[in-house]
Amino acid sequence: MDKKYLSKIIATDNEGLQVISACCSGAEVKVDQIKYLQKNKVFLLSLKRSKVETEEQDKKVTSICKFEFVDRVKSKNIKQNDHEEKLELIGMDYLKNNDNYEINLMFTNNAYITLSTEIIEVTLDDQNKAD
Repeated sequence: MDKKYLSKIIATDNEGLQVISACCSGAEVKVDQIKYLQKNKVFLLSLKRSKVETEEQDKKVTSICKFEFVDRVKSKNIKQNDHEEKLELIGMDYLKNNDNYEINLMFTNNAYITLSTEIIEVTLDDQNKAD
């Protein structure tokens, strides 16, 4: 019997961030699906990704990648007014900068988003079954 379940990965360190980065590599992100909720200190990405952590690698799943305790967001080479623009996520990495972390989301065409945060707390949560 083949089990079908939704994945949820929580990262609180570099190793966990690298696992989420590997799961999201090659994911498609539309600009209008990128949200920074400044009051809540939450940054959200809705992405369409391959289900690499199971045998369903050729299937796509919609996932939410949630970054918590985000103080500041910077972006470069992203047309924020073009809501139909699609970006391809290459990977995620971080730098320790004094008492904060800078988490870098790298996309094709030299586009990136940098998140300044107190701690690493990232959740990758599938929203549907792979199809």
